[in-house]
Amino acid sequence: MALLCTIANQKADCQTHSNPYILILGTAQDGGYPQVGCTKNCCNLAWKYDSLKRYVVSFALVDSVSKNWWLFEATPDFKYQLQLFRILTHSEFKYLPDGIFITHAHIGHYVGLMQLGREVMDTKQMPVFVLPRMASFLEKNGPWSQLVKLKNIMIYQLNTDSVLTLRNNIKIETFTVPHRDEYSETAGFRIITPQKKYLFIPDINKWEKWDKNIVTEVKKVDCALLDGTFYSNSELPGRKMEEVPHPLVTETMELFKNEDATTKSKVHFIHFNHTNPILWDDYTKAVVKANGFHIAEQGERL
Repeated sequence: MALLCTIANQKADCQTHSNPYILILGTAQDGGYPQVGCTKNCCNLAWKYDSLKRYVVSFALVDSVSKNWWLFEATPDFKYQLQLFRILTHSEFKYLPDGIFITHAHIGHYVGLMQLGREVMDTKQMPVFVLPRMASFLEKNGPWSQLVKLKNIMIYQLNTDSVLTLRNNIKIETFTVPHRDEYSETAGFRIITPQKKYLFIPDINKWEKWDKNIVTEVKKVDCALLDGTFYSNSELPGRKMEEVPHPLVTETMELFKNEDATTKSKVHFIHFNHTNPILWDDYTKAVVKANGFHIAEQGERL
């Protein structure tokens, strides 16, 4: 609770507005920040000071007119993020979202669903929006299959390159990106509101592995939340980076180096591994910002 209060106090008042918006509820990679078992410099201060801790990547899509909201990713920090949303929006919305969108079956993105089971909240038919392989994974593997059997959750299967219309003409476009797809495919989402367009790709192997051009895709939207897992290749000494491929922040900045300031400013890096100095090093943060890019902040409204 101390962390929740710290974040709420640090951020601007997030009272409801007439236009739909995104509210960032977490920015860290699957293990959160600090990460379990880490006693190195990257995590030492975060163990000590609540204000430095960050939840796993997630955000709320909020429609203030209809009073609906949707959660993107069900993370290990699910219960804290629900409470953070409640604090930041002054309890003006329902406690639970009107639906949950999940990108893929890596632990930081779906295991929060366990909180919906009969051992905890025992929810009734919470809509969960996923691509086909992710749907099959949840339906056929325990303990997730119990959530389906007991109707704690209701699976809504999305299709690649499909468009789902929510309230007040808010649209969700779903597409796939190349990633380590051991148990499911990996989705990305394009969120289209009457006022703004958002791109959400928290996990991808490398931009050049995708069949689309990331620079072109960013130009089509107003705000792009992009995979910023690692800043450089030196973050995991003794471990092969090929085992956890992601576009380095430095690589992404290089791809955009010749673009204008408006295009660069659309990029908001997110999904930071605990080793990423963006989380804890002021100089690295300054470099990213000086190059015209943004760093997603927990509690931020976009």
